[in-house]
Amino acid sequence: MSSVPIAAHALLSDCHSAALVTDAGSVDWLCFPRFDSPSVFGRLLDETAGHWSLTPTGPYEASRRYLDGTLVLETQFRTTSGVVRLTEALAMGEGNRGHELGRGSPHLLIRSVTGVSGQVALRVEYRPRPEYGLLHPLLGHADGGVTARGGAEWLVLSTPVPLDLHESTATATVTVSAGETLAFALHRSTLEETPAHVWPQRALTARLADTIEAWRSWSALHQAYDGPWRDLVRHSGRVLQALTYRPSGAIVAAPTTSLPESPGGARNWDYRYSWVRDASFTMEALWVAACPDEAGDFFAFMTTAAAGAPTPLQIMFGVGGEHDLTERTLPHLRGWRDSSPVRVGNEAWRQQQTDVYGELLAAAHRLSAQLDTVDDDVRAFLITLADTAATRWHEPDQGIWEVRGEPRHFLYSKVMCWVALDRALALLAPTVSSDHSGKWRAARDEIRATVLREGFSERVGAFTQSFGSVDLDASVLMMPIVGFLPATDPRMRATIDAVARDLVDPRGLVYRYRGADGLDGDEGTFLLCTFWLAHALALAGECERAREVFGRAAGHRNDVDLLAEEADPGTGEMLGNFPQAFSHIGLVNAAWAISEAERRAWERDHA
Repeated sequence: MSSVPIAAHALLSDCHSAALVTDAGSVDWLCFPRFDSPSVFGRLLDETAGHWSLTPTGPYEASRRYLDGTLVLETQFRTTSGVVRLTEALAMGEGNRGHELGRGSPHLLIRSVTGVSGQVALRVEYRPRPEYGLLHPLLGHADGGVTARGGAEWLVLSTPVPLDLHESTATATVTVSAGETLAFALHRSTLEETPAHVWPQRALTARLADTIEAWRSWSALHQAYDGPWRDLVRHSGRVLQALTYRPSGAIVAAPTTSLPESPGGARNWDYRYSWVRDASFTMEALWVAACPDEAGDFFAFMTTAAAGAPTPLQIMFGVGGEHDLTERTLPHLRGWRDSSPVRVGNEAWRQQQTDVYGELLAAAHRLSAQLDTVDDDVRAFLITLADTAATRWHEPDQGIWEVRGEPRHFLYSKVMCWVALDRALALLAPTVSSDHSGKWRAARDEIRATVLREGFSERVGAFTQSFGSVDLDASVLMMPIVGFLPATDPRMRATIDAVARDLVDPRGLVYRYRGADGLDGDEGTFLLCTFWLAHALALAGECERAREVFGRAAGHRNDVDLLAEEADPGTGEMLGNFPQAFSHIGLVNAAWAISEAERRAWERDHA
């Protein structure tokens, strides 16, 4: 069983794949060559599923940070005999600068140890277990390294010290003195590719320096936000970039699978895919924390992947645009803290969620300047999305939270169908006939009237989860964020207050909902929803309350400013897949909303 806290991990990325490294210097999760590839190291989900650790042999204190403007991790181990610094990264393509970040990844994990003072003895333990721990590869010595053969993987570990090999594990104890640098690296290829090889020490030092410069050049070119929480917003922009699969432009929801919403529970999902829903939120976040080029890449991926499928629109895709994401379980893995089953794939791809039309058209509208150059096929696809929203908004669905029960008339889905038509009218009306746009306008107005009539519960005094329901749902906070109703509308103000009063845990973090959803077990509070509350409060002009709520959510980041999906209601511990794109998107968008609200308030007071 793996029991290391989720918060103990830091993210490494080459914009193709990801690794999670603990504060004890252990790589406990690594998927090569894509985010959704089978893991090479999977101790995150089972102690037997592989890891690669560089850890002091005796007692130590660890501190860590990302180097400025990068996602290159630096961990400092302080012992009674000395101090060493571990710098590590998934290498970027050679010479990548600016917008080229992540192009042509070498699939190379570099880990460089430098003595800072005195001497420190480190234990090196390399235990590759490809195919989610099923394979125990044959290890062999090479000049300056260790090879691993197993399945279709060809792994070569470059090491400056000899390692002892025993039962598919390589180990050594090495003493690092002040001023000394030892560089280790894991290179991956397949039998069909150019074989992985041992890298000389000088080459690894150069590749690490080049990767640092690659990240810094991207940050310098792409990040200009200078408002409240500047460092957190810019860091979140880099996290979103790190979760981008560069070959296609897809952004994964998280780089992990099956980290639970409740320890020991069964709400364990594979998030290594790209959801259409993320599009609208990501457009706004990248507009603030990065630049429209990255948002444009994501939109191009979404339209290309989605346009190849018949309506109704599929809600999610693989990072290469794959449609079939059939879910299966891995019974040989016990899961994080015995949270089983461990799942690969995500059956939600089969669900119907009508909100996706709104998210994709909102993304297109946000990028309207770039869409001047789109071809006729993409424009026709966008028109089809609006037409489908106009005809399918009446239908029940599984909603934003992908409940696995009977379809319902979820309020959020109706609102996003309204968004689809509203944005289509703004973006596409000149390209269609007046009769066509008239139908969109009529459907938009009918949706609005229906939501206002059926979605507000007089008994609760708020907009609720679905028509006829008395259950609150945090997704209704999106109504003012997408412009359906102003946050100052009395019904909306009452809804915001109801969520802040009745849908929070004792620490003020927001649940998604509290009603039945067709699944067993409980879940934590949702950080995205807490940022939504801050965002909605800012739109209502309540900047002080918005800042307080923002601080509660942002306060649940770990020591390197990464956010999980949820927080345990009792302890505040991180839960769910990690790091979570939605949480970082929520942080960016809420910070921007608060910044803009405070600017408007200042201008009003100084007019």
